Amino acid sequence: MTRPSADRRSAVTKKSATVSTAAVVRALNLAEQLLTRRHGATVTLADPEDLGGSPRSVVLRARVAENPFGLPRGLVIKHYQRDATPGRADRFRHEAASCQLFTAMPSDNRPSPELIAHDPANRLLVLEDLGRSSTLADKLFGSDAAAAERCLLNWARALGRLHSVTAGRENDFGALLRRLGERSWRDPMADEARSAFATVPDLLASGLDVQVSAGAAAEANATARLLGGTRYRAFSPSDTCPDNNLVTSKGVRFVDFEWGCFRDVLLDAAYATVPFPACESSFALPAGMPEAMLAAWRSEVVVVWPDLDDPRRLANRLLDAQLLWVWLCTKQLLPKGLADDGLIGRNATRSPRALLALAHYWNQLARNAGNGERPATVELAESVVRALARRLGEGPTELPLYPAFRHRAAV
Repeated sequence: MTRPSADRRSAVTKKSATVSTAAVVRALNLAEQLLTRRHGATVTLADPEDLGGSPRSVVLRARVAENPFGLPRGLVIKHYQRDATPGRADRFRHEAASCQLFTAMPSDNRPSPELIAHDPANRLLVLEDLGRSSTLADKLFGSDAAAAERCLLNWARALGRLHSVTAGRENDFGALLRRLGERSWRDPMADEARSAFATVPDLLASGLDVQVSAGAAAEANATARLLGGTRYRAFSPSDTCPDNNLVTSKGVRFVDFEWGCFRDVLLDAAYATVPFPACESSFALPAGMPEAMLAAWRSEVVVVWPDLDDPRRLANRLLDAQLLWVWLCTKQLLPKGLADDGLIGRNATRSPRALLALAHYWNQLARNAGNGERPATVELAESVVRALARRLGEGPTELPLYPAFRHRAAV
């Protein structure tokens, strides 16, 4: 029997000011109703804890107080507050299909929490609770460099395993989406990336007085091949930022699949070289770390794509992915940086300045493009870095390391 709403409101543990107590109580009640319908007898949830959510969704943890069916002792509930925007992919459907795809896998290969139940009519997901795990971001912003290194390598290995176990399952994912009412799907980044190819030259010219040569534009546009039907396709969470990766006793687990899709795996692998493009917690990695992360990722995917064990082939495709990400980040961050050089995200302790992050992205691109026979890109990247340095003036011009590695550097 559901407790009175007044009791529930007083029992909610709040972690976020963005979600109302009433929304948390409604999500809890809907989850109880779903589980009760599913099992044919009353399921009672208690001690709701708001996990933060967003303006789009409520996410909470709850204890299973009345449990005649062997349900886990705790569950995570995600309730989408808004209907899909007409003409755009439905985030609930993408996440539900993603979780269904993973739940059908053996538990040893499952890269995410298990889906316990879902309710498309109420846009509700009930998921396995992986416990009070740290995130990858927590480790990177901690004080233990060795732990941060281990977690980065585990993240890269888990990402490679995710790619290898989902390769060839694109049709299954499409069928799950259609069953949920999504007629078609695509990489949500694809349109933004193609828009970047068209708009970045004008942004650089007007904002930094940097001209994009025809050669540099052609080298950037050539990377659009990664957005199509390449042979290196597998599932991508599309948002593998450090906050969306839980560090559990069974390794790194991915959460948040609102933009889950199938795309070229190099677009995810390049998160190690940019790094973590345009994520709120996007700082520099210590020397050698990107290479170690890529080696960990490659060790998992070469079983499916043996030709990626060829260093030259892998480097060329990674450079394409890095180039594409840098242009996309420039489209997203340069207008913001020129307006106020604000932070990438809202958290001042976990977000670098937009222009400083862009300077780092372009500087890294200049180095890698010099080894990858992209002469026009090298010339453009060096011009952008000089222009950003002038804009940054007397302030810092180097993106700092993640705090975990700064502690080690200071010793």
